[in-house]
Amino acid sequence: MSTHAARLIALRQQLSRQNLDGFVIPLTDEHMSEYVGGYAQRLGWLTGFGGSAGTAAVLPDTAAIFTDGRYTIQVREQVSADDWHYVAVPENSVADWLAANVGEGARVGYDPWLHTRGWVEDTRAALSARGATLIAVDTNPVDAVWDDRPAPSPAPMAVHSDAHAGETSAAKRARVADWLAEVGADAVVIPALDSTAWLLNVRGADVARTPVALAYTIVGADGTADLFVAPEKMTDAVHQHLGNAVRVHDRADFAPALSRLAGKRVAIDPALAVSAIFDAVEAGGGTALPLRDPTIIPKATKNDAEVAGHRAASVRDGAALTRFLRWIADEAPKGGQTELSAAARLQQFREETGRLRDLSFDAISATGPHGAIPHYHVTEESSLPIETGQLYLIDSGGQYLDGTTDVTRVVPIGTPSAEMRDRYTRVLKGHIALATATFPPGTSGQQLDALARLPLWTAGLDFAHGTGHGVGSFLAVHEGPARIAKPSYPGGGPQEPLRAGMILSNEPGYYKAGEYGIRIENLLLVVERDLPAGEATMLAFETLTLAPIERDLIDAGLLTAEERAWLDAYHARVVRELGPELPEDDRAWLAQKCAPIAD
Repeated sequence: MSTHAARLIALRQQLSRQNLDGFVIPLTDEHMSEYVGGYAQRLGWLTGFGGSAGTAAVLPDTAAIFTDGRYTIQVREQVSADDWHYVAVPENSVADWLAANVGEGARVGYDPWLHTRGWVEDTRAALSARGATLIAVDTNPVDAVWDDRPAPSPAPMAVHSDAHAGETSAAKRARVADWLAEVGADAVVIPALDSTAWLLNVRGADVARTPVALAYTIVGADGTADLFVAPEKMTDAVHQHLGNAVRVHDRADFAPALSRLAGKRVAIDPALAVSAIFDAVEAGGGTALPLRDPTIIPKATKNDAEVAGHRAASVRDGAALTRFLRWIADEAPKGGQTELSAAARLQQFREETGRLRDLSFDAISATGPHGAIPHYHVTEESSLPIETGQLYLIDSGGQYLDGTTDVTRVVPIGTPSAEMRDRYTRVLKGHIALATATFPPGTSGQQLDALARLPLWTAGLDFAHGTGHGVGSFLAVHEGPARIAKPSYPGGGPQEPLRAGMILSNEPGYYKAGEYGIRIENLLLVVERDLPAGEATMLAFETLTLAPIERDLIDAGLLTAEERAWLDAYHARVVRELGPELPEDDRAWLAQKCAPIAD
C-alpha cells in the first residue's frame, strides 16, 4: 500500500471518530493564500498533488480531487487513480459533486478557517437539497492524523523601507481610515498576508517564495491598527518602525478580539476572509459588512518609487537570465544537464547579482513532455535530462527589495521542427498583440484576452490558462485583483478595470501533451497614453521584462511588418539596457541573439 493510500485510510478512520461522513480539503491557509507554508499543505500531504491550486473531497467509499486546466496532466501523474477521481473545475464544483455522491442524512465536515462564507453557503445549500448537512469542525481531521506536520515558520518580520515602498505606513493607514468613514464602518479586518505586509510596510519569510509574515490586522476609524502576530516574530526594529499607532498582540488572540467587536460595524472582504472571521464577529455582537479590502487597489496600483524599483529589478534580473540563456544554449547540446541542474544554474546567476532575496516561485524548468504541463514542478524524482530535439521551457522569477520578477523563455535544443516554429511564432504574435494594445479606461483584462489568443485560434489552437496575472512589489508574484483571462479560466473572475500603475504578465502559450510546451512571458506596466488624433487619454502597456526572445524558433514569414518592427525595437532595447550589465562575451552573444529579424 502506498503512503498516500494509507493516509487516506487514516483520514477516513478519523472522520468516523469525529462522526463525519465526509470532509473537504482545500489547498489554502487561514488567510486564503495561494501559496501556503508547509504547515498548511494538507492537500499535498494527503494526495501527493504538488500544484498550487486544488481541492479534495473525501467520502466513506469515494474521493475526488478537483483541479483546473493547468494541472490536467500533473494531477494524473502525482495522484493515484486507484484512490481518487479526477474532476475538472470550473466545469464542475465541489458542492455539486458532494451533492451527487452523499446519502441522505450525511454529515460533511469543513474547516471554517479554510473556506469563504460564499463557499460555505453554496455548499450547504447543495447538500441540504439532498438531505445532507455541512458541519463546521473545531479540529481539522487532517491535522489529527498528520503526525509529522510542520510547525508554522518562526522567521522574524522585517521592515520594508519607505524608500522602496514609496509611501509611509501612517499615510496608508490614514487612507484606510478615510475609506472607513466613507463606507460608515468602525473597523476593517485585513486577513490577507500581502495586504498586511503592504499596509504596514513590513515583510516576512513565512511562506516560501513570498515575503510575508503570518499575521492579521484590524484597522480602526482613527487610522490606528491592531497587529496579531506570533511574539517571536517581532524585532526591536519592527517595533520602532510600527510605532505607538500599531498595537501588537499575539496571533492566538485574533479570534477572541473579533468576538469583542460588539456594536461595531466591521468591514470584511468576502473574497479574502474565511468564514470563521465572519462567524466570530457576528457571534460577538458585531455587524459584518461584506466589502472589498481597501488595500487591494492601492497595492496593485504601483507608485513612482515601486515602478522605478521594478524597472531596476528588471534590468538586473534580465542580465542574469541572459547569462543563463547563453549557458543553456551552449551546455545543453553537450548532454549531462537536467531540469534540476538547469534550474539551479539559473538561481546561481540570480544570486550572483548580490541582490536576490529569494525566488518569486519555484522555477518551472521543463524539457520535452514536461513543458506541456503549464505549472510543472521539477523534483528529484521527476527531473528529466535535457536532450537534443527537445524544447526547454524555463519560467522563473526573483524577489528583490525593489521588485518581483516573472519571465518565461523557450530554448530549442538542436534544430526545432517546423511545427514547433509555427506554434512558437503564433504565441509570439499573440504576445505582441497584447503588448501593443491601446484601450480606454474601464477596460478589463477579460476584454483584452482574445488579442493574445487570436493567432492560435485561427489555426484551431488555444491554451488552457489565463494570459496574465497581477504582480506585487516585493510581494506575491500572483497578485489581484486584475487579470487577463477568459471568464471561465483560473483567474478569470469578475471583470476588474485595468488602471495605470498596475503590473501584469503577458504569457500566452501552446502545449502539445506528451511532446513540448511553449510560453513567452514578459511583465507589462499599465500606462496612460495620449494619441495624436485622440479625444481622450487612453491606457496602454509598457513592457518591463528585458531578455532575448528566441530567434531560432521564429518563422519570420508569419510575422507582419508591424510585428517584426516591434520585435526588432524590443531587442534593440534589450541590448541597450542589458549590455552594460553583462560580461563582454555575454554582451556579444546577446547582440547576435537580438539582431534584426530578416524577412
